[in-house]
Order: sequence, then structure tokens, then C-alpha cells
Amino acid sequence: MSYGLGAYKQTSVKTASKEQILLMLYQAAIKNCKKAIEAIEKKDIAEKGQYIGKLQDIIIELNSSLDFEVGGDVANELSSLYDYMLHSSTQANIKIDKEPLKGVLDVLTTLYEGWQQAIKQLRAEQKAK
Repeated sequence: MSYGLGAYKQTSVKTASKEQILLMLYQAAIKNCKKAIEAIEKKDIAEKGQYIGKLQDIIIELNSSLDFEVGGDVANELSSLYDYMLHSSTQANIKIDKEPLKGVLDVLTTLYEGWQQAIKQLRAEQKAK
């Protein structure tokens, strides 16, 4: 069963547009952030570390994919937000404190919703042409 799910996920990533991949990364980051918060609430230290590690891997990937030449100030602002999220998630991991993760979750959710709207608007403009 897990092989089929893995194959499905792999195919969906390979056939996804850049915009869809961006949204998938944000969805995964949000999911891992929520799971890390739950693990802290359960006092499951190993699980907390695992989910924060996955969260940080995604944030690092998002940050490394920024194009500062094309993105300019927006890319710089996003990079600062990603740095904030990495720092906060590290503090949450070290201190076993869910509060910094709540801030990360707020930023991730806001960015995800913003990208969703931007992509919808871009698609609507492309259809209108």
C-alpha cells in the first residue's frame, strides 16, 4: 500500500507545475509544523525532532530556490522570513517549546494563502489573454 502511495506522490510531483510544487512545499511545511506542535504537546521528543527536521528541510529548499535577480525586494523579504522560521523552529527544538512554532505556522499559513491568491490571479490573467 505504501509503495502505491509513494509512486502516486512521485508522479504528482513530476507532473506538477512550478506553482503547484511551491504550494505542495508550503502544505508539507504547514503539516510538519502542526505535527511538531502536537509532538511537543505529547512530550514526544523524538517525534518533535523528526517533524522539525522535515520542516527545516522544506524551509531551506524554499530559501535556496529564491531568485534574487528576478525577485529583488520580494526575494529578500522572503529570505528574511525563511531565516526567521529557521531560527524559531531551532529555538522550539532546543527549548521543547511550541510557541515559536506557532509563529512559524502563522507565517507559513499567510505565505501559503498569499501564493494561492497570486497563482489564481496569474491563471485568470493568462486565461483572459
